[in-house]
Amino acid sequence: MAEHRQSRKRRYITWGVAGTAVLAGAGIAAQTSMAATTWPAQKTYTGRAFDACTAPSLAAMKAWKTDGYYGGAAVYVGGKNRGCAQPNLTASWVKSVNTVGWKLIPLYVGAQPPCQTGSSPEKITAATATSLGATDGADAVAKASALGMKAGSPIYLDMEAYDITNKGCNDAVLAYVRSFTKTLRAKIYRAGYYGFSSSSAKAIATATNKTDLPGNLWYALWDKKDTTTTDWPWGATQFTNHSRGHQYLVNSKETRGGYTITVDRDTWDAPVAIVG
Repeated sequence: MAEHRQSRKRRYITWGVAGTAVLAGAGIAAQTSMAATTWPAQKTYTGRAFDACTAPSLAAMKAWKTDGYYGGAAVYVGGKNRGCAQPNLTASWVKSVNTVGWKLIPLYVGAQPPCQTGSSPEKITAATATSLGATDGADAVAKASALGMKAGSPIYLDMEAYDITNKGCNDAVLAYVRSFTKTLRAKIYRAGYYGFSSSSAKAIATATNKTDLPGNLWYALWDKKDTTTTDWPWGATQFTNHSRGHQYLVNSKETRGGYTITVDRDTWDAPVAIVG
């Protein structure tokens, strides 16, 4: 994510703590564990996607879609740690780019780990992890819904790198993520997660207790490999059935249809927003 949750400068500082990204859970089954609830059919997309810190203009999105290289685009729907202003990201924009054919990937930059390097505006603590996860989960759903992303859509929680060997810190993060996920599911939104494969996502992918962890993983592994399978760092049975996204290249300055945007490249095989 070019500047996901944080400014690009703060993002580079954070990298020093750990490495790349992945996630845990059990795919679609984990998303539909609330037995009495009837879930909308999941909408998935398989193909190339990009993420940019600021949602591009509608004109740029139309030009890039005509180019045909990308079919999916991640957008930062909210979170106190979201790093860039979003002047273009409105319900009208979402409807218009959906009509053009874009598959949208909602990303929420929630509270960050207590042991993380840097000064995030909102941080998790052991005491507030569960309540903060519920508050942020409710806010994420409200923000996505206001943009026209309907129930059944996924929301990907952005968690930056941190020292996962710090047990107190890691326990607080997992408590926050579980609470965030439970809140999304209660409101009929699917839970996803973006993190670094050697730290934040690894913590979830390798957690012994998978209860209430997100069912879709977006892993940042900058190996320039356009795949969600050959470089998958965890067990082959994890996050199967359209539950993986791979961010494989960052800060790529590209010109398409006369519009230049700096993006991160992703390979996608996972849920996308339900719009319309």
